[in-house]
Amino acid sequence: MPKPCIATLDLEGVLSPEIWISVAERTQINELRLTTRDISNYDELMQHRLKILNERNIKLSDIQSVIKKMPLLDGAKEFLDELRSIYQVIILSDTFAEFANPIMKKLGYPTLFCHNLKTNDNRIIGYKLRQKNQKQRAVKALKLLGYRVFATGDSYNDIEMLKAADKACLFCAPDSVKKEFPQFKAVETYGELMSEILEFT
Repeated sequence: MPKPCIATLDLEGVLSPEIWISVAERTQINELRLTTRDISNYDELMQHRLKILNERNIKLSDIQSVIKKMPLLDGAKEFLDELRSIYQVIILSDTFAEFANPIMKKLGYPTLFCHNLKTNDNRIIGYKLRQKNQKQRAVKALKLLGYRVFATGDSYNDIEMLKAADKACLFCAPDSVKKEFPQFKAVETYGELMSEILEFT
């Protein structure tokens, strides 16, 4: 009997817009536009963000207000609904539980593995990783449980997840990531992504 299949997807850039870019646009703070597409070292990126939030007195509730108004990427909910009718799906994200709930509600509450923020009186003072390299480790654990894993992401922080999967592709990734990791097929639409997944089934 063939092994069951499971899909692991990044969240931001695959199903939803980038949270920090949306916050940057709302606050007009261009320094917050940097994401894991730009800086591969996650701690360096987060320390940069926390410094700006502190300097500009931006609170957790300010960011949550932006997230509540963010739309999903066009077609994301329909794609995810179709995918969940075929596979078990886990969202593996480097976002934070304190940010993600409005997005999860719009997506129909799929399973999400992510991190947590450290807060004090509505101020973001730090963050706690659920596990270092959690995307890669989650995929490896799923394979140990007897699953074949198809993974999709768009940024530098997704690469180890993609490498660990049985099959993987980039989705709407920037040219820098596609050029640096040509071993992964790059697709630009949900239709193309679904075709890759169906070939894996």
